[in-house]
Amino acid sequence: MITAPDLVVAVGPALFEVVVTGRGDGEVRDVFLADPQEPATGQPGDLVLGLGLRNAEEAVELLERCAATNASSVVLRTGLAQDPEVVATAERWLLTLIALQPSVTWAHVVWLLRGVLDRAAAPNSPAAGDAGVHQELFALADAAAAIVDAPVTIEDNQSRVLAYSSQHNISDTDPARVSTIVGRRVPPEVISHYRARGVFRRLARSSEPFFVPPGPNVRPRLVVPVRAGGEWLGSIWAMVGGPVTDEVTAELSNAASVLALHLLRLRAQADVARRSAIDRLRTVLRQFSPDAPMDVRLPQPPWRVVALATPDGYDEPQQLDLWESNGRRHGWSEPLLADLDGTVLAVVSDDTDGPGSWRWLRKLAIDLAKDSPGTAAAAGGLARYPADLPSSRAEAVELLGLVRRGVAEGPALRVEQAWHLLTVHRAVTSLDTTKLDGPLATLLRHDIAHDTGFVETLQAWLNYPGQPQQAAKELHLHTNTLRHRMKRIGEIADLDLSDPRERLALQLQIAAVRTEH
Repeated sequence: MITAPDLVVAVGPALFEVVVTGRGDGEVRDVFLADPQEPATGQPGDLVLGLGLRNAEEAVELLERCAATNASSVVLRTGLAQDPEVVATAERWLLTLIALQPSVTWAHVVWLLRGVLDRAAAPNSPAAGDAGVHQELFALADAAAAIVDAPVTIEDNQSRVLAYSSQHNISDTDPARVSTIVGRRVPPEVISHYRARGVFRRLARSSEPFFVPPGPNVRPRLVVPVRAGGEWLGSIWAMVGGPVTDEVTAELSNAASVLALHLLRLRAQADVARRSAIDRLRTVLRQFSPDAPMDVRLPQPPWRVVALATPDGYDEPQQLDLWESNGRRHGWSEPLLADLDGTVLAVVSDDTDGPGSWRWLRKLAIDLAKDSPGTAAAAGGLARYPADLPSSRAEAVELLGLVRRGVAEGPALRVEQAWHLLTVHRAVTSLDTTKLDGPLATLLRHDIAHDTGFVETLQAWLNYPGQPQQAAKELHLHTNTLRHRMKRIGEIADLDLSDPRERLALQLQIAAVRTEH
């Protein structure tokens, strides 16, 4: 299911802005173009597009008609959507009001939105997926190549190749273009070459095409930024022989405007597919059902579920985005990540070394933690079958909690390395500190009444059995002072420290009390 707010998030701020948040949380199944001369406003489940409206009065009338037919969301041009009377009407009828930027035609909006809705309706269908958009991108690359009479690549803002022209021979190109097409992204050394010349800074800030002189094994390029609503989406790269005419540059700029809509649609469809994959993974991690279809693509077992932490200051969606970005940047092309109950989780393989494995993720977490303290990865136990994944998740989340509190040493470890800490933690958390019995309760009351520290003294003594010097050092006391305090503790409370079970019980009770405070 996809809602109107989901659509806005998927397409991004380059085209849409939510002006009023109403009750638009119902499923959007189609878009409806409302004609001001016609009474129809679609049916429930339609996202209503208010085209042809001449003034605020007609916009208010459309909103009232939509409210009468139980529509939940309306899209208007920015000028009308921000009119005070229109805003007040949307708020009164609890309608979600979305503003559309003036530079985009309604036909393109319908095409873009229906592509996203088709993807949401059938996320696994090739017809509803990205194939159509990619074919159009290759056609655009060929069209741009014909305009400039030179080989062309189309890239996103991460220097990933989305399409390339096919009308030129290999002799017309250079090694950088060949490597880019074969590797599906610009090679690192070429990126370094362009970054040193400020190419990417210019792409991020400007809408104007510009010429890049040649470099080692790199022929000159005409670069055309692709933007929508001020947002940089990608670029067109034409491998030209030298500077081109203003007419050619203008035509390529027009092609970039068309390309921007394609990139928005591609991103929106990818976002819908991503959210759908996250939802499916959440379901498997929460409680696997053998009767439910297994529609999550997992690597070969065994697996581990890993709970991931980021430095403070990130909310939950940002944490997920950050880990996904880090994973992709370091080679994990399809990260198996989801956020569940406030924690980012990853499913990794356990018997390999490459991207998407525990060994790889452990190294990544350790490297990230050097510059970003607070980064951590805690891996649950082995999962050999899908039904084992929820248990591995629970262990991972529990272990991550110990790492965050400093009980277990991070930044990356498995449950097998911390089994003793987990065992004690589970025992301690099961104790009710409001119902303590035995000598510890007596010592606690004495400490409160006389402002002594006998519980702390006893804890150090138990932590270093047979090592009074070490225990005294822990407390910053002389060894004779420690022995005197232990003698006094024996007078206050009935203790038998020769009994291993009593020592264990006391240590658990002390740990429980310390955890409470």
